[in-house]
Amino acid sequence: MRTEGTGTVNPTSADAGAVWLESLARRFPDLLAELAPSPTGLRERPGGGAARSTTAPIRLHISDAVRDITDGVVELEEAVRERLGLRPAAPAPVVARLRRIAGLLDRVRELPDLAEHLTEETRRMARRCARELGDPEQMIRLDGRCPACDSVSLRIFPERGAVLCVNPVCRHVVETAPGDSAPGEAS
Repeated sequence: MRTEGTGTVNPTSADAGAVWLESLARRFPDLLAELAPSPTGLRERPGGGAARSTTAPIRLHISDAVRDITDGVVELEEAVRERLGLRPAAPAPVVARLRRIAGLLDRVRELPDLAEHLTEETRRMARRCARELGDPEQMIRLDGRCPACDSVSLRIFPERGAVLCVNPVCRHVVETAPGDSAPGEAS
């Protein structure tokens, strides 16, 4: 997202896509950690002796989310590179692929339909990741001042598609995504 000197926010699809790419790149390793075996070693059985299993049972919903997000990122990178006329990239971990996609955002901005697709897909995957981790909505600090109270308290709420002032006295809604309403606003 970009801010102008007036404190207003003018997001483009590619800018919103950058926010979601960063969110997913930051959170995906946490999702992978949910699949990691227990570091505690062998467990004791009642009556003595070590239990055969050293890890907790696998959480299939986490495994499914990891697979779906991984497949989604691979397909997204392939689609972006194909649309931009680039050769296929070498296989890489999800976070590396996300960084490569982020490196192409300047070119993606030139194709509004591709930028919109990238934003929708990365938003979907980041929301799935956050949902599986059981996390509340993330907020991202935004440079610039609130146009209503002039404090440096603007935050992006990506899941709502909104930019809000988090100053408790102000709570000004700078912008919401089309079709969304901010807290306290009628739809």
